[in-house]
Amino acid sequence: MENRSVPAVRTERLTRVYRVARKRGQPPQERVALHEVDLEIHPGELFGLLGPNGAGKTTLIKILTTLLLPTSGRAWVAGYDVVTQPEAIRRRINMVAGGESCGYGLLTVRENLWMFSQFYGLDNRTARRRIEELLERFGLRDRGDSKMSDLSTGLRQKVNIIRGFLTDPEILFLDEPTLGLDVNAARQIRSFIREWIRERPGRTILLTTHYMLEADELCDRVAIIDRGRILACDSPGNLKRRLQRDAVFSLEIDSLVGPIPSLRGIPGVRQAYYRPRDGRAEVDLILEEEGVIGPVISALTAHGAHILSLRKREPTLEDVFVSLVGRGLSEAEEEPE
Repeated sequence: MENRSVPAVRTERLTRVYRVARKRGQPPQERVALHEVDLEIHPGELFGLLGPNGAGKTTLIKILTTLLLPTSGRAWVAGYDVVTQPEAIRRRINMVAGGESCGYGLLTVRENLWMFSQFYGLDNRTARRRIEELLERFGLRDRGDSKMSDLSTGLRQKVNIIRGFLTDPEILFLDEPTLGLDVNAARQIRSFIREWIRERPGRTILLTTHYMLEADELCDRVAIIDRGRILACDSPGNLKRRLQRDAVFSLEIDSLVGPIPSLRGIPGVRQAYYRPRDGRAEVDLILEEEGVIGPVISALTAHGAHILSLRKREPTLEDVFVSLVGRGLSEAEEEPE
């Protein structure tokens, strides 16, 4: 039985530095993927990790799942040290990554799931019972005898999800579990995640996602990470309340003549984030006060933009993210493998 007095995950000054190859004759360049990360996740939490590509999310998860050693600092999972006690950790965790190729294409769905259950030492009766229950829960019982190679991308990802929950892990790492799925499949997976953690007090999930609404809907707390540093860690509600003293607006504009103007130089503009949409653009604004919207509109119209709509709204988790990081989720380089 898990010890609920021990953090599910704890890190102290956790650091990882990669040596990146350069041109021949030049010394390797060091790249800091994680910089002195201090983090604590409580047993029973559904904890979210948000950050743009290259922020350090993948590196952190690889260290916590014992796939990568830290350069310095320490990390514990379920109370066990990731460096000196990896086998104890591996018996207590599981991991699912979105978009990964899982299993052997020539084996059927049931055969693949049974094989993975044996890697974790499940007895045959328990394994087969859980497989049937999960296939039923995800509407895949009639596909249980289909070869993995015959399944669509969405169905393969459902099998990946089943594999992760099959072992009833103490701590489950979900890395972009709904990546590339249609709306209905993603909704089904989110519903199951909520149900699973509600019915198993003490079980813990660490979720990374590019979908802010998913994090807002599911997570008890979220940490925002960028360039290897934790910028904020709190509940989604508390993070959004940080921006309630600011004025948050969304504008829709038509195409601009010439380059997009920089709005951040306007006094009172904390953040301005453009989203191109089919020849138009949405502009999300975080302003010190409502009166700043006038100069913003003047700057846009001076560049030939026509304001199609304007609305003031409540802050979202994505507004918090842009406010802290200064850019959207996709505006960064990929992490090294």
